[in-house]
Amino acid sequence: MNQHTPIVFSDGTAFYDELSKTYKTHTCGYFILAPSGAGKTYFVDNQSVKHWIDGDFLWPKANADLTDEVWNHDEDSVREVNRRSDVITHQARKLGFWIVGSSNESLKPDAIVLPPWKVHVEYIKNREITDYDGGAVSSDLEAVRSHRHIIEEWSLQKVPVFKSIKDAADYLAKNSWPTA
Repeated sequence: MNQHTPIVFSDGTAFYDELSKTYKTHTCGYFILAPSGAGKTYFVDNQSVKHWIDGDFLWPKANADLTDEVWNHDEDSVREVNRRSDVITHQARKLGFWIVGSSNESLKPDAIVLPPWKVHVEYIKNREITDYDGGAVSSDLEAVRSHRHIIEEWSLQKVPVFKSIKDAADYLAKNSWPTA
């Protein structure tokens, strides 16, 4: 979607019903926030049962993210995408979906993931030479470091911090069971 396309709210029942054909819903929805290159897509793609949805799949599918444009936008555009992503994440979470992603403006996550910096850099470097799927590359490390600091601020609001997506997902899964 082009960033200049005007947006309206509409009934999303069919959209979320379609998601529930692929992804499990639960009695309680969750959102894990993690920076680019922290292992979100790898974790989601390697689930034996599809409990977690990658925000990089969810948000563009809901037209909240700029799918057809390069991610070198000014701060206002990024914040707008993050606000729209927050709306979709909030609705999905209310419906019992579990989401893991990096877009966030003001929606309080249920957990944050900040791998040790050296590990995080290795993840980014490794995906550049193996299965690059988008997101931060080595030349973006300062932006990644900056995003980590923004994410880390959620810990001041008592959001639990984990070193891996798996650890955060396991922690949250102990508090909920699939309903579908």
